[in-house]
Amino acid sequence: MSALARFRPLIVAIVTTSLVGPFAAPAHADCGCSEPYRVSCQTVWEERQVTAYKIEHETVWEPRTTTSYRPVYETEMRERRYTVARPVQETSEREEHYTVLRPVTETFMQDASYDQVRTVSETAMTEQRYVVAKPVMETQEREQRYTVRRPVMETAEQEVMRTVLQPVTTYRTQYVDQGQFVDHSTTQPGAVVNQVFTNPGGCMTDPQTGCPVFQPATSVVAPVKLPDRVQVCKVWQPNVVAQQIPQTSMVQRVVAEKVPVQVCRYVDQEVVQKVPVQVCRMVEEQQVRQVPVTVSRDVVEHIDRKVPVQVCKYVPQEMVRKAPVVSYKMITEEKVEQIPVQTCRMVAVEQTVQVARCVEKRVPVTYTYRVPRTVVMKVPLDAPSAMESIPSGDGQSRIIHGW
Repeated sequence: MSALARFRPLIVAIVTTSLVGPFAAPAHADCGCSEPYRVSCQTVWEERQVTAYKIEHETVWEPRTTTSYRPVYETEMRERRYTVARPVQETSEREEHYTVLRPVTETFMQDASYDQVRTVSETAMTEQRYVVAKPVMETQEREQRYTVRRPVMETAEQEVMRTVLQPVTTYRTQYVDQGQFVDHSTTQPGAVVNQVFTNPGGCMTDPQTGCPVFQPATSVVAPVKLPDRVQVCKVWQPNVVAQQIPQTSMVQRVVAEKVPVQVCRYVDQEVVQKVPVQVCRMVEEQQVRQVPVTVSRDVVEHIDRKVPVQVCKYVPQEMVRKAPVVSYKMITEEKVEQIPVQTCRMVAVEQTVQVARCVEKRVPVTYTYRVPRTVVMKVPLDAPSAMESIPSGDGQSRIIHGW
């Protein structure tokens, strides 16, 4: 059962009460009594029991027979026939004619005369002229000139630039914040919330009939703005004041001074000096000497020589021979062979398995809910309004508050 179906009677009762209440007929419209009274409407909650069904799921195991196939391997012998070619050997003879080269050796004399060159050495005396250089020492005077630099000291005044630091005072402007903290208020607007207002009920005159009609109390939801919040906080208020601060700095100044300086100046002076020098002079002299010389001379001699030479000649000769010939002939034969073959056969196997199945069942559930019911009563004006007893639907009296 859905939530809307559960609370449908409650919703119908509330809607009926809200629609019928303002337009109910007055309690003493058709009554001829003159006793004043007032109409009192009270809400009575009646308890009712409803039976609903809750869905529960349960797992049920059911046996089921399944058939599966299992492979079974078997070995059987199969016959295989094949053809084999077997070679057969046969021997025969044939005549072969071939030519053979037979060697024949002959001897004859060959002239091997040659000329021989022999070297003959002879010694002879040869006159050789040569030039010899002899050293001759001589003493000479050579004039040597050189320059000498002689120092000359002089006093001169030189201008020297010197840097001097002098103090200089300047003023700079500095801005100082001499402010203070002041109170600053901030207003935060209040939030807008929805608030329930209750309009008290009472008797009113119906404009159509002119009869007094009881108007029950109603609730109205209206937006209400909360009061503003004022928050005071400390805020810094600046006050900038200018101040003159003295500042002393060292400034560089260039000063020129004249200082006496000793200057050394060099003067060039030429000096002439005679220096004795030993000079070696080479004098050429021609000389003659006898030198033994060995001379080689070639002498040609003729030598006679006879050499025996053997010559081999090949003479062709035809020969005949018998050669065995082996030939092979193929003979076809048929053979039979037994071969083991493994075969697979599928065998059906039945087995029982448990299969899970989800079963849905409805379980009755009883619960109690309360339904509002409006009771309209005529209450005399002089009746005590402390407590009133209103009968309920289940036969018991319920105590409610009066006005």
